[in-house]
Amino acid sequence: MGHEIRRARPDDYDSIIGVVDNWWGRAAVHNLPRMFLDHFHRTSLIASDDNGISGFLVGFGSPSDPRSAYIHFVAVRPDARKAGLGRSLYEAFFTIARSDNRTTVTAITSPANYTSIDFHRSLGFTVAGPVPDYNGPGRALITFSRPV
Repeated sequence: MGHEIRRARPDDYDSIIGVVDNWWGRAAVHNLPRMFLDHFHRTSLIASDDNGISGFLVGFGSPSDPRSAYIHFVAVRPDARKAGLGRSLYEAFFTIARSDNRTTVTAITSPANYTSIDFHRSLGFTVAGPVPDYNGPGRALITFSRPV
């Protein structure tokens, strides 16, 4: 079954927020406020197949660093995993970043998220950390960076 990837629209928010906790296996809606699709839909992506939304990526170009783009949130429907959809979403985002003259894509994750760390390594990201206090006192995170 093929997946179509397109740019997100603000009205995609209700569909993705309705599945994100289930797809992540824990509460995650607090990490994805509506403002991300209201303001960054042009650089965010939705994947779909015959069963509806199969994945999404929320990312944007840094407003402070014209060379950098950031991937904030990615999820793939559990039955669509292990088929390269996550990689396809990242590659589509890299294309958007390059077309916006961005040269680096960054992301972060929890030090306990070994699946994400391995996935980012497989895509050629440099992995650093855990960076102590990255997200406030006692909140270490792993950072990822990749030239595009």
